[in-house]
Amino acid sequence: MWISLLLTVSGFAETKLVMLGTGTPNADPERSGPAVAVVVDGSAYLVDFGPGVVRRASAAARAGEKALTPKNLRIAFVTHLHSDHTTGLPDLIFSPWVLERAEPLQIYGPPGIGEMTRHILAAYKEDIEIRLHGGEPSNKKGWNAIAHEAKPGVVYKDENVTVSAFSVPHGEWKNAYGYAFQTKDRRIVISGDTSPTDAVVKACDGCDVLVHEVYSTEKFAGRTADWKKYHAHYHTSTKQLAEIAAKAKPKLLVLYHQLYWGASDEDLLSEIRAGYKGEVVSARDLGVY
Repeated sequence: MWISLLLTVSGFAETKLVMLGTGTPNADPERSGPAVAVVVDGSAYLVDFGPGVVRRASAAARAGEKALTPKNLRIAFVTHLHSDHTTGLPDLIFSPWVLERAEPLQIYGPPGIGEMTRHILAAYKEDIEIRLHGGEPSNKKGWNAIAHEAKPGVVYKDENVTVSAFSVPHGEWKNAYGYAFQTKDRRIVISGDTSPTDAVVKACDGCDVLVHEVYSTEKFAGRTADWKKYHAHYHTSTKQLAEIAAKAKPKLLVLYHQLYWGASDEDLLSEIRAGYKGEVVSARDLGVY
């Protein structure tokens, strides 16, 4: 069922955006935790690693996105350290190694990702030891993960892509980032979790694709006062996102990390279109754009 959701709406661009997970902390079996892949000339770059990330990547690979074969998952970026965006990190470190990744995972993100990575490696020390020396055929480097704590600005560059981080306001988090991917044919901007900010407008500025979190303005009205306070401080409503997109002018706006509260995808799109006339889609897992 998940594989059948894989679709391409962007034509034949060499750079693709693959939505591995569009979910929230809500345990929706149709939506894995937040995880996005930018695929460029056969190489994959992940943003966030929510629950289910490796299996979703495997599903995408089976459907034709071979860059997302688990052993090819080598480079990842994290927007912030909230659990719904990071509980897939042990999976991303160890499962691709067991499935023949022969080099360490490289992780880029805000301060704190180094400590998180070190603790995960320590927690799995016995597993690593047994797989290395207990008789299982295994390579000797793919188990490791190397964390790079980055400041806003260019955080990664290779022959395919230049990746820049920019700060976004996400409630009480001291460090939360969005990311801009510049390739030879596309500019893709991923908001991460954020309340409304002109930083997204500046990072996009006519970009090819803007991937942005969102919650339903209409259904927000029915939330309790404590949740209203929380969501207004940490996230972005459809009405607010319409205003952001109208200024940012992306060629395509992709909604993800959607908080529905009983709304549908069409409801979210209708709320966005009330204030924004550009092209917009509400993503599902394994959509390709």
